[in-house]
Amino acid sequence: MLVVGLTGGIATGKSTVSTLLRAHNIPIIDADVLARQVVLPGTHALQKIVKHFGQDVLQRDGTLDRAKLGAIVFSDERQRKVLNGIVHPAVRRAMLWDVIRCWWRGEPLCVLDVPLLIEGGLWRFVATVVVVYCSPEIQLQRLMARDSSSREAAMGRLNAQLPIGEKVDYADIVVDNSGSLQDLQGQIESLIAKLRRRAGWSWRISWLFPPYGLLSALSVLAWKAIRGKKATQKRTIRP
Repeated sequence: MLVVGLTGGIATGKSTVSTLLRAHNIPIIDADVLARQVVLPGTHALQKIVKHFGQDVLQRDGTLDRAKLGAIVFSDERQRKVLNGIVHPAVRRAMLWDVIRCWWRGEPLCVLDVPLLIEGGLWRFVATVVVVYCSPEIQLQRLMARDSSSREAAMGRLNAQLPIGEKVDYADIVVDNSGSLQDLQGQIESLIAKLRRRAGWSWRISWLFPPYGLLSALSVLAWKAIRGKKATQKRTIRP
C-alpha cells in the first residue's frame, strides 16, 4: 500500500486538496481530527493532561476545555512541550492504526493529512510527500482575507511557520494552488492518476506477502534518510 503524506502551509489550500481527494474515494487520515479524538473523555491522553494540568482544564461534561488549556500553554513553552509530548504520540499511534486498517481492507493507497508533516519528521515514514503550494504573497493575501486580519498580523503567523518554499524541498509531488479552483481540480485528477500508478500492482503483493511490504518500507525509509540530508544541505547553502 502506498502511504502518502499531504501537507502545506497555512492558507495554501491543503484542506481543499484533502476534501477533493476524499471526494474521489481516496482514504484520508486527518491528523487534526485524530488530535481531537485522542483527548475525548476516557482516553489515556486526557487522563495524563488532567494529571499534569489539573481538573480546571475540564468542562462540566468532562470534555477538554481547549480555550483554558490553550491559555496555559500559549505563553509557556515548557508547558506547551509537555502537552505536545502527551498528544503527539497518541495521534501518531492513532494514525498508525488507521494505516493498518487501510492496509487490511486492501486499499492501494491512503493519505495522511498532517499540517506539521515536515516539522514533526513524519515525512520520513511515508512513501510519497505531497506539498500544496502557492506563492508567499498569495498565501499572505488569502490569510488576510480568511481571518480578516491586518498584513502585520498575517505576516506574524506566517513567520511562525516553516516557509512554504522550504517544505517544497521535501516534496515528491507539488500541487500548485496559486490559480482557480478549476485549475486545482485538474491538478487533483492528475495527482490521483500519478499516485495510483505509483501504487501499481505492488500493493497486492504487499498485502499477500507481508515480508515484501516490510522490505519495501525499509527501502523507503533509507531513501527518505538520504533525501533528508540532501534537503538539509540545500537549505544550508541557500543564500
